[in-house]
Parts: sequence; C-alpha cells; structure tokens
Amino acid sequence: MARVYNFSAGPAVLPEEVLKEAAAEMLDYEGTGMSVMEMSHRSKAYEKIITEAEQDLRDLMNIPDNYKVLFLQGGASQQFAMIPMNLMKNKVADYIVTGQWAKKAFQEASKYGKANKIATSEDKTFSYIPDCSDLPISEDADYVYICENNTIYGTKFKTLPNTKGKTLVSDVSSCFLSEPVDVTKYGIIYGGVQKNIGPAGVVIVIIREDLITEDVLEGTPTMLQYKIHADNKSLYNTPPAYGIYICGKVFKWLKKQGGLAAMKEYNEKKAKILYDFLDESKLFKGTVAAEDRSLMNVPFVTGNEELDAKFVKEAKEAGFENLKGHRTVGGMRASIYNAMPIEGVEKLVEFMKKFEAENM
Repeated sequence: MARVYNFSAGPAVLPEEVLKEAAAEMLDYEGTGMSVMEMSHRSKAYEKIITEAEQDLRDLMNIPDNYKVLFLQGGASQQFAMIPMNLMKNKVADYIVTGQWAKKAFQEASKYGKANKIATSEDKTFSYIPDCSDLPISEDADYVYICENNTIYGTKFKTLPNTKGKTLVSDVSSCFLSEPVDVTKYGIIYGGVQKNIGPAGVVIVIIREDLITEDVLEGTPTMLQYKIHADNKSLYNTPPAYGIYICGKVFKWLKKQGGLAAMKEYNEKKAKILYDFLDESKLFKGTVAAEDRSLMNVPFVTGNEELDAKFVKEAKEAGFENLKGHRTVGGMRASIYNAMPIEGVEKLVEFMKKFEAENM
C-alpha cells in the first residue's frame, strides 16, 4: 500500500525518514537489545535521548538559558488549567480569543480567577485576527494569553499583541517549529506536538525561569506544578518516553533541512501554491482574511455542503486523506505542516482543478 497524502490537522503527517529510522530501531535501539518503548526512563540510554532532544530544540529555537524546556503530558488542553494554577498570583488574566482553543483556555482560566476577554474575532466566525496594538490590558493582569495559530479556522498572529509589559503566554501547537521565533518575547510558549513535531501524548512547555515558583494556587496538584517538572528535568514520573524519542528525531530532521528559517521559506512556498489557486478558483474559496492566513492550516469551502462532501469523498478515493473541515465549521481544511512535501500540495491543487472542471 502506497502512503497517502495526509492532510490531517493532528495527529498529523511525520517525516518519512523519521518513521523509517524509528522502524529500523524498533526492536533494538543502538545495540541495547530493546526498543525505546521498553526502556527504563532512568537508564543511561534514555537519558541521552531526552537530553539530546532538549539540546536540539534549544539550538533550533535559540532558547535562552533562563528558559526551561519541559516535556509534559496531558496535551495543550491540560495547560489551559496548569497556566492559571501556576501564574495567577493576582487572580487576573487577559485572554485574546481567536478560536475554539483560546476560548476553551479562557473558560478554564475563569475557574481559577478573573479571566478577561480583551479582544475576540468571534463576530466573524474567527476568520480574522483582531487588532492587538492597543488593547485594554488589565493593570493587575498576571499574563496575556493567545493561541498563535488557529488550527480550526486557519488564522495566525503575524504580529504579537502589545501586552504593555505583561507576560505573554502563547499556545503554538499548530505552528510549532514552522518558522523562526523570538522566545524572549514570551513568558511561556507551549504546544502539543501531534501537529508538527511528533506523536500525540507529549506537550512541550518553554517557560521563563522567574515564572517557575512554589507559589501556586492552593490545591494545585503536584503533577500540575511547573517547579516539580523543572526540578526533575521532566522525569518526575515516567514521561511519554517513546513520543519524546520521536520528537528528538524530528528535531534532528529539522536541523538537517536547514533549521527554522529554511522551514519558513519552504512552508511559504507550499502555502502560496494552495492560496494562489483558492484566490483564482471559481468554485473553491478560502475563508480567512488574506492578511491573517496561516501557513499550516488552510480552510476552504465550495459554498455548497453537498459539493463539499462529494469533494472530500472523491479526494479520499484519489489518495488525499483527512480533508474534511473541523466538525464545528464544516467545509474542508488542508493542514500542510512541515512534513507535508510540496508535491502533496501540488497534487492536491491539480485534483481541485479537475474537480472544479467537472462540477461547475
């Protein structure tokens, strides 16, 4: 069976090279006579895997020494609670709501203190990013929260909000490692890895050291304290060991591709092919304000639900998987993460042209 072009929003396509390497090492990792899946997370062999993974990520993102890298579990959704539990000293936080996940994070934070929705794009089904140059930032806000790339709606912050000196917390799950980033602009930058980096089950949190304290909200579980994980180098309990091992391989693959600047260039080239077609198509149209378009997630529609369903079905038969839009918005969505080869996008556009000719 040939591999399909997998446009899933996550768990998503991984570099074939990485999968082949992992397959070759499945039964015997580097002469240990066992799989990484079977290995003690306290062993020398595993210590090397997690240490190297962290170092490679630091290299890729130029992470400063005063930031800790944590490999955690519970996905991005667990961070919705962990962030306020650890950071809400004044019990106030400001949220910019630009999609489903920011909305969920905002609702979760409301359980722990006063969460203020200081900007939103809900009025137009999250199809744009609001102007965040002069926001009503709360004087006593502990942090300002954004979801930087909105997987469902296909929007991306091209300019970070002006937080007026407050700590910026950003969920980058679906744009993680897709382009260079200045880590120093954030207090916390975090994301689930299952979109652009590895298999589901790992969330990476990059957090500035001054935000890691014992002063957490009363009743915060031990497992939800950043300090516990930071002090134990992500090995307080058994980590998602195999997932971290695959992430480590992806970091090495990214370095080999030329790092994040090279990835950004490649991703822009890929996205342009699809957006250019959508802009000129008579049948398909993109749903996002042009200036806020994501390089990773491209939603589009025909304007006719039956035709959308027909397209998804025929695309699947032609070897293009997971093009159905998120259940909350319908239509179609092509997620074109780092590991999606450019020919995948070219072939998709070719197929869309053919479909358009047959269905106009």
